[in-house]
Amino acid sequence: MGTHVRHPMWLSAVRPAGARTFASLYATESFARATVSSVIPIQAYEILQNEQTVSILYTVVSLLGLSVTLFMPVLIRRFARRWVYTAGACLLAVGSLFFITHTLFGQMLGMLCRVMGASALSITLNLYIMDHIRKTDFMRSESLRMAWSMVAWTGGPTMGIFLYTHFGIYAAHGAVAIFAFVLLGLFWFYRLSDNPLIAAGKSRAVNPLANIGRFISQPRLRLAWLIAFGRSCFWTTFFVYGPLFMVIAGQGEIAGGLLISAGNALLFMAIFWGKAGKRFGARPTMTLAFIAMAIALFAAGAVGTAAPLLTGGLLLCGAFFTIALDALGSTVFMRSVHSYERPQMAAVYRTYLDFSELTPPMVYSVVLTFFGLGSVFVTLGCLMVVCGIVTWRYVPKSM
Repeated sequence: MGTHVRHPMWLSAVRPAGARTFASLYATESFARATVSSVIPIQAYEILQNEQTVSILYTVVSLLGLSVTLFMPVLIRRFARRWVYTAGACLLAVGSLFFITHTLFGQMLGMLCRVMGASALSITLNLYIMDHIRKTDFMRSESLRMAWSMVAWTGGPTMGIFLYTHFGIYAAHGAVAIFAFVLLGLFWFYRLSDNPLIAAGKSRAVNPLANIGRFISQPRLRLAWLIAFGRSCFWTTFFVYGPLFMVIAGQGEIAGGLLISAGNALLFMAIFWGKAGKRFGARPTMTLAFIAMAIALFAAGAVGTAAPLLTGGLLLCGAFFTIALDALGSTVFMRSVHSYERPQMAAVYRTYLDFSELTPPMVYSVVLTFFGLGSVFVTLGCLMVVCGIVTWRYVPKSM
């Protein structure tokens, strides 16, 4: 009797995890990341005073973050999911401390903490989702998760820019720390780690290089990675080069924040795209999205700084179709991965985000040597065409 612990009554009243559980966690995490999503590139530009050097900075940070992502299964097996998730939330808060130094070294460390934290949160949350949500419900669950995050990604960037320009660097990054600690409280309230469906992996630990080989050997997983990489490349470009474009085109920092918020306001369309995917099938819906994104990007590149507001509108058009891929794209991975290797394959799959933050700035730093800022959008449009063709060719009709 002496070892028996009585938990408070409200703990036993927590509902089993469902689509809304993960939607609320993701929405809170989105607030922690979205608040400074448009502040960070502007802050980097203030420090470096050159858009090409900003691209190089993002490239270096993404390279460092990639190695952390690949070793995430090792961390999960060593420390358990709940502690990796907790560490991810804490890293977002720690990153804020580095950002407020407003130095190049602090900027790099802050960006690295942000990348590492996002990686830990993304991988562990996806594992929890696959444990609790039935495969047939993935499309609905993912579209709901995107729609709930709409508030964060709509109001966050503008709020961050407002805090940064009116109250200073401490206010903008302090807000991130607050959201990170709210996320921690919510996560532990849900007690996801106590769910009996979640059990430790029975397979032996596999090194990251072997995981990569195993992932590449499965065509469906390669396809899921490419789809996720393509849409994430759009968001990386939109978040980094959208605000930069508005500043360089003379529209100001607030215009950059408003552009990001307007693009994210479209996230409520995730529910519409989820229904469209169920009605018409994932393959034609995702193919349409990629091709429409390409057309919008080519037009944005052609217009460029000649009409900045029109270019911004074309980028928003591209964002509208990208949300279809946010709502439907991850279902290709979730329906294809084997249950016994989810942690290992989820970590490799998550590298799409690292590569999407690494590859575009690296390519753009070369392209910008020869062409103007509009060339960034044209280059991205070419990738969208490739992704659209591959999606139409290889995504099964039954998916």
